[in-house]
Amino acid sequence: MGLLDRVLGRSEKSAVRGKGEDELFDDEFQRKLDYLAMTSRKVFAGRMRAERRTKKSGSGVEFADHRDYQPGDDFRYLDWNVYQKFDRLLVRLYEEEEDLAIYFIVDQSRSMAFGDGEKLRYAKRVAAALAYVGLANLDRVSIVAAADNITERMQETRGKARIFKVFRFLTQLKAEGTTDLGDAMKTFVAQNKRRGLAVLITDLYDPAGFEKGINVLRYNKFDPFVVHVTDPKEAKPELSGDVLLYDCETGDEREVTITAGVLARFREVYDEYLGEIDKFCSSRQVPYIRADIAVPFDELVLRVFRRGGFLR
Repeated sequence: MGLLDRVLGRSEKSAVRGKGEDELFDDEFQRKLDYLAMTSRKVFAGRMRAERRTKKSGSGVEFADHRDYQPGDDFRYLDWNVYQKFDRLLVRLYEEEEDLAIYFIVDQSRSMAFGDGEKLRYAKRVAAALAYVGLANLDRVSIVAAADNITERMQETRGKARIFKVFRFLTQLKAEGTTDLGDAMKTFVAQNKRRGLAVLITDLYDPAGFEKGINVLRYNKFDPFVVHVTDPKEAKPELSGDVLLYDCETGDEREVTITAGVLARFREVYDEYLGEIDKFCSSRQVPYIRADIAVPFDELVLRVFRRGGFLR
């Protein structure tokens, strides 16, 4: 019995599948979700708790430390043993686990659908898989779609049964608009006061520079995690002779004569661009994963786990 059958029953399963985009979230996809969720628990066993603890005064899970008493503190948490020995009023602190707020920001600009549209479909699968892991971990998950602004939003939700809400939201997303992740992220941080992990799933084709959107997240105390969706065909276009190139987002056109030398130089520039992104994220300790659409989505998700920085 598959995930859909177990959680919602066959009638709901049919309704969800009927709305699918080319069986984007079919039975095979859902079977892999359970495997990925179990794998994530094994990868982060013992480590997730330590990374996600916060010190609070009160009835927590485990004693952590003391701090000086301040007017207004609850007398119930005073450590009277310490007071008797050292004549100091200290409040006991405990470590408690906090649920993590995870925001998935999916780039839906027209460049994500360039060619056969596989980049956007791949981005949806990766977002759904990572969202399921977060939901299974009882984190608070929300999804937004971005282009030059925030265009769509799925409100915060919890619990793995909510994955169908994620499926429905992602299925209806269409590629539209131009890319300005800087402006989009300014809107995003203004709309979300609760800080958390911001998973940016995008091809990073931003005329204003890929750095701008990431920096907006960083400067506003979010923890960005960049999933860079790439298509190997874009690095090696099969072109020759006189061609008319156009920008799929703005419609700008340019006539170019394609030679072997031009293609070689294009590949050099493309590789340089990838290197700049990698260097930028590494120098700022921003987790970065290159998501080649030729790589099966579940393998990519496992790479995310191994990279670290997704589950806290």
